[in-house]
Amino acid sequence: MATIIDDVSRTFSEYLLIPRLTRKGQTAEGVDLKTPVSAVRGNHAPGFLMNVPIVSACMQSVSGSRLSIALARQGGLGFIFCSQSVASQAEMVRQVKSHKAGFVQSDTNATSDMTLDEVIRLMKESGHSTVPVTDDGTSSGKLVGIITDKDFWQYEDDLSRRVSQHMTPLTDVIFGPDGISLREANQLLHQHKKECLPIVDEQGNLTALVFKKDYEDHRRHPQELLDESKRLCVGAGINTHDYEERVPALMDAGADVLCFDASDGFTEFQAEGIAWMRSRYGDDVVIGAGNVVSAEGFDYLVERGADFIKVGIGGGSICITREQKGIGRGQASALLEVAARRDAYHEETGRYIPICSDGGLANDTQIVVALAMGADFVMMGRYFAMTEESPTPKTSINGQIYKPYWGEGTRRAQNWQRYSDAMETRKLIFEEGVDAYVPFVGPVSEVLETTLYKLRSTMVNIGSDTLSEFRERAILTKVSEQSVVEAGTGSVFKFNSNAEVESSGWGQA
Repeated sequence: MATIIDDVSRTFSEYLLIPRLTRKGQTAEGVDLKTPVSAVRGNHAPGFLMNVPIVSACMQSVSGSRLSIALARQGGLGFIFCSQSVASQAEMVRQVKSHKAGFVQSDTNATSDMTLDEVIRLMKESGHSTVPVTDDGTSSGKLVGIITDKDFWQYEDDLSRRVSQHMTPLTDVIFGPDGISLREANQLLHQHKKECLPIVDEQGNLTALVFKKDYEDHRRHPQELLDESKRLCVGAGINTHDYEERVPALMDAGADVLCFDASDGFTEFQAEGIAWMRSRYGDDVVIGAGNVVSAEGFDYLVERGADFIKVGIGGGSICITREQKGIGRGQASALLEVAARRDAYHEETGRYIPICSDGGLANDTQIVVALAMGADFVMMGRYFAMTEESPTPKTSINGQIYKPYWGEGTRRAQNWQRYSDAMETRKLIFEEGVDAYVPFVGPVSEVLETTLYKLRSTMVNIGSDTLSEFRERAILTKVSEQSVVEAGTGSVFKFNSNAEVESSGWGQA
């Protein structure tokens, strides 16, 4: 007969943190939220660290390039979804890597014989006000000048005039030589009081642009997650069917972290994929594996070479794996078991494996609880699907603004690669997710600011300055139904300025 586990399958909502001593001088601003993503060996520093413990799910309705850019600027990591062509996913990764690269490849270029009207259309389409002028109109042609929206008056000048009649010619352009450091480039911008510095090679070809606004933008986002070349970091989802083609393309595009996207990752398929990547890239690639809900699953994937393990099956707001297949586990129970095994494995081997709690998070409080229970970082879908930067369009329903949100296991996602049984027909035999709407909440920066401040504030209540200290000092208590009622505001009604009843948390899907 089947083995029965005595403990019940528990969720994050069943626990609260007990306050510990807060020391004098502790402040939320002084809390360090850095966390490892890659495996840590002995006393060595992690190969890859995040500045905040939050990543976005590998989902079509969540992690496009725009969301990944916004999240990296706040110190987290977006995982570009893999349920698309290899070329399309690699291009999304490139967009993130080039968005805030310090040295940016120009994506809007003109020729000297174009008309002002044509340049204005280019500027409107791209949103750029500075356009390099090259001999062939490409981003790598010979630089002949620069034209900006300050070089003409749109409503006064004859728009049929040529760019050559209004641009700043190369002889008057301040530019930097190819190979110059970013610091030296910014010094040239400062010295010559320029907004844009073209970078030109020995043959006179344009290779990149450096903008003053990027320097200022970085100063406004000190938590930005950047690689060694000052480019934004980005992750990418992979599957077990085409990794031999997909992984090289993603690595060439600049992906910093790769992660298998699967509802159940305790499989020989993932073991083979990890082995293939290690044989080809060694430790130069950061590999996430999962999802698992047990110590057994953790051990299996770690022993095959995974850098971090995703924990959770069926806990997502749009995931129906548990009811469809009868597999899964309450997210808190799964995380507690895997975290305990992670700590024991660390004691046994000296190798620390970060774990990612994926799913089962309904509000900011539960993010805090997940990190207290042992997660090094959390992965979320709905949280980001509700933001301005998620890939889906806003829509009005009964006067309220919503965004579409669907799971990777739905027919809408057309994610046939996720299910090996459907490889022949390329269609889903049954769904493991739902297609829904979530309320629009605003930009990622504003939503994350609130979440992270709550986390830092709670960590101060526990007397901890780092996430590792938070996990060590955390004491959790189970809650009863009556204590949940006691904690709420069930006996009063809250109204906003429009006399509407307010909801709490992230809204209802």
